[in-house]
Amino acid sequence: MLERVIEVDKAAHILKLLGDQKRLTMLKLMDNHACCVCDFVKIFQISQPAVSQHLRKLKDLGLVYEERRGQWIFYSIDKEHEYYSFVHLVLEQLPSQDDKFKKLEEEGIRTSCC
Repeated sequence: MLERVIEVDKAAHILKLLGDQKRLTMLKLMDNHACCVCDFVKIFQISQPAVSQHLRKLKDLGLVYEERRGQWIFYSIDKEHEYYSFVHLVLEQLPSQDDKFKKLEEEGIRTSCC
């Protein structure tokens, strides 16, 4: 992972995006897993359009990419992105969020796309 200097305005924009708890949690989850919109709908108990808006903001930055698997689209962090090392510094300070997936599985509500 290359350490890069980023401009203050870009850093401020990234930190503003990370300032939203849902987006920050999404990134933490996507740092280790490819996630479907339906995962986030169930985890956060918010609508699909709300999840899509959060993902769009992260995609607009270029940090998140999508991969189609059949009829489903999975989202992941682009670890090669020029700002990943900056974001990773924040993400590595956070506790694992994997328990959210485990809870869905235990409740039997993890969707079939996953």
